[in-house]
Amino acid sequence: MDQQAQSTVDPAEIARFSAIADSWWDPAGDFRPLHRLNPVRLGYIRQQAERHFGLDPNSLEPLRGLSVLDIGCGGGLLSEPMARLGARVVGVDAAEKNIRVASLHAERAGLSIDYRHDTAEALAAAGEQFDIVLAMEIIEHVADTGAFVGACATLLRPGGLMFGATLNRTLKSYAMAIVGAEYVLRWLPRGTHDWNRFLRPSEFARALRQAGLRLRHTTGVAYQPFDDKWRLDPGDLGVNYMLTADRPTQ
Repeated sequence: MDQQAQSTVDPAEIARFSAIADSWWDPAGDFRPLHRLNPVRLGYIRQQAERHFGLDPNSLEPLRGLSVLDIGCGGGLLSEPMARLGARVVGVDAAEKNIRVASLHAERAGLSIDYRHDTAEALAAAGEQFDIVLAMEIIEHVADTGAFVGACATLLRPGGLMFGATLNRTLKSYAMAIVGAEYVLRWLPRGTHDWNRFLRPSEFARALRQAGLRLRHTTGVAYQPFDDKWRLDPGDLGVNYMLTADRPTQ
């Protein structure tokens, strides 16, 4: 790993997630919320990508021919389904233990995924570019938001799509994502999130513009307690939200 390219890496956050890395693929473990959220994330990414790139929605592998970078891939919860949809996937994570977990799981599943213990900045410095860049549930854990989004923009080919997902900095998100998820329901280990690092949609959009990207779509993601499921809710960005941005071709 290029040590000089780690400007957005927060060592405390890396240590926190390394400590629970073995739980990535346990649907009832520390990452249970991501397992429950994954179908909604995948559906959103697929729909936006099919629309943008003119892909066949009826294909079993609609992303075939496209390259995907999954930044902060963790144990591979998004990287693996991206590969199953036909994409050439590179998954990077600053926590080496996460990469070991992800690589072993992909090997057992018979999937070819290029997992790397690396950073977005290092890949950008090396001149790598991708059709799709995923920054899902990662920006609230980086040390420098602007530098991180700038690296994502550099990694995106002209005409490519960047997807982001994070938590809004509202009283509602504090009540639900911190108090509710970490202390009451105990979905997540205490201290997983720092509310002060949550990003308002306007702040995320500004960082995208400053990096030369165009915001194309934003939607909220709301939890439905009665059926224990998540769904897209464009009218509710108060807690979780996802967005799509592109890099203009000229």
